[in-house]
Amino acid sequence: MTISQPSLSQRSKPASTSAIHESRSNSTYIINGTSSYRRAGIAMFLAGFSSFSLLYCVQPLLPQFASEFGISPAKSSLAVSVSTGVLAFAIVLAGAFSQSLGRKGLMFVSMLMTSSLCLLSAYVEHWSVFLGIRALMGFLLGGVPAIAMAWLSEEITPEHLGKSMGLYVGGTAFGAMMGRVGIGILTEFVSWRLALGILGITCFLTSIGFWWLLPQSRHFIRERGMSLSDHLYRWAGHLRNRSLLALYCVAFLLPSVFTTLFNYTTFHLSGPIYSFSPFESSLLFLAFGFGVVSSTLAGVLSDKYGRVFLIRLSFACLLLGSITTIWQPITVLVMGICLVTVGFFVGHSVASGAVGKVALHGKGHATSLYLMFYYLGNSVTGTLGGWFWHLGEWSAVVILTTGIALLGLIFSMFMKEQR
Repeated sequence: MTISQPSLSQRSKPASTSAIHESRSNSTYIINGTSSYRRAGIAMFLAGFSSFSLLYCVQPLLPQFASEFGISPAKSSLAVSVSTGVLAFAIVLAGAFSQSLGRKGLMFVSMLMTSSLCLLSAYVEHWSVFLGIRALMGFLLGGVPAIAMAWLSEEITPEHLGKSMGLYVGGTAFGAMMGRVGIGILTEFVSWRLALGILGITCFLTSIGFWWLLPQSRHFIRERGMSLSDHLYRWAGHLRNRSLLALYCVAFLLPSVFTTLFNYTTFHLSGPIYSFSPFESSLLFLAFGFGVVSSTLAGVLSDKYGRVFLIRLSFACLLLGSITTIWQPITVLVMGICLVTVGFFVGHSVASGAVGKVALHGKGHATSLYLMFYYLGNSVTGTLGGWFWHLGEWSAVVILTTGIALLGLIFSMFMKEQR
């Protein structure tokens, strides 16, 4: 398994698109230090903030959902899992349709509609209806992550792609952190419903800022009249590429550890051992600050030490951090969570940045597959963690995440990189 060259199937179709891309001058790319680069960076930061704060804002509210709606922790975790599960498949469709509809407009509409649904969810009284809205939010959010990665890989000069991708992932980390912590802080003073409403309005305004800041595409080539067989051909070509397939496996394993631990940490902290309030529990998500920093640095370090080395290092951090959380002292638990956070964001930043470089053609298709596996890891393992919680609470959850982290570390040992 190497992370190096695209497969022959990717090179063969479409040849005309390849020739157009290869003929472009590097001067048409957005380079570091320009106003376009700064505007693009801020816009993508806003996109990451909006989409990921909306996606994960319910995570610190899971114990409150269980109490108010009279449901089990496993069912409560569906507030996260149903969104990420639908998102996994919506991303594949969004990545494909963006080849025909364009990048910027599709991302903007997705952000605008999702923020409106978050505001609507604050008024829902029935759990099934709430889950329906969360599923629809997951579907609409598919128009952001894969397309954002494709836009960056198309518009940013290849020499600065690692750094810009790290900045985008850092924005997602900040959004995920502020969505969780902000909701936790707000629920200390107002109801969780009002907190969701405030977040929805904030993200609505953020989407307008994104539209105003993001430069127009220069390298995007609209492909009209693509049939289903054309899309299937591209997806199949990417899945036959061993380099991409290895990255897709990494994409599934990384969030399987990360999201599952954070899903049930809130139940662990609100339990009899710690008896934390929702506000106190949400402060643990400040560990995402380490993700903002580490994801930004990972893009630079990958160019120096290689992507595979950093992927191995990320799984080592996940393994050590997961094991550490089994001990009860809160300081030790926090240290373990911080290690898991660093490992996750380093691995995700490096692996997601590699997809755009390995796939020469159909970048929207390639990145959508990466994110499909990523959110399947979120959804499938996140829900599976509920059954482990039912069997043995926190100790059983840690056994699950430790086993997955160990599997990822072993898998990464077989990955090779050709410079």
